[in-house]
Amino acid sequence: MRIEPYTTGDIIHAYNRGNRKMPIVHDENDRWRFLKILRYFNDEYSPPRIFSEIADLQRSNLCKPFEWPISWPEHRPLVKIIAYHLTNNHFHLLLKEINNGGISLFMKKIGDGFTGYINAKYKETGKLFQGSYKGRTPKDEKGLQYLDAYVQVFNPFEIYPGGIEKSLKEFNKAFEFAIKYPFCSLGESFGKRNLGIIDRDVLKEIFPSLEIYKDFAYDALMVRNIREILGKEIIE
Repeated sequence: MRIEPYTTGDIIHAYNRGNRKMPIVHDENDRWRFLKILRYFNDEYSPPRIFSEIADLQRSNLCKPFEWPISWPEHRPLVKIIAYHLTNNHFHLLLKEINNGGISLFMKKIGDGFTGYINAKYKETGKLFQGSYKGRTPKDEKGLQYLDAYVQVFNPFEIYPGGIEKSLKEFNKAFEFAIKYPFCSLGESFGKRNLGIIDRDVLKEIFPSLEIYKDFAYDALMVRNIREILGKEIIE
């Protein structure tokens, strides 16, 4: 259920899947384009040829991948992206509203921008996503923590070789897989890479280290039933 309008300070679990549950990405380039959209579309500034401009700057060695171009206005994000996960046919985002209408505008930019990219690349037309995105607010602070573990750990575990059942049996290996999986924010959350996409200030004091977070994730997945805890707050 969408619950717009949001107010400043609200935290939202936003997600969407492919139309008819079809894939929204087909190769690594598509996945990296989605992450670049998260990085560069989260701003009040919207140049008309954003990726062509970035490509020109990179060819001239004036901008590195995921670096904010110095020729652009100062970065003024629409939202805070707390966590993200992308898989073949859907994505998850944890977002914080920091400007009135920021989440709504950001999600529209993602939907329009990524649909346009996929349709142009594969010579397709029509909807990429299954309608408008869905957004739910966590019930409380603990609910936010479980949602974060659901996005950053449970979802990568589902695509671990052998699936969720094997990942739970091999928790340590699966957790390392989640850290290294480039299209999930777990590695970025704890300094394993820096793409400039996320802002973890909301959860930084609660999870100051990877070890503390891993213990929480173990409890959430191995001791408790995270899907049962979250119920309708996760993708249906």
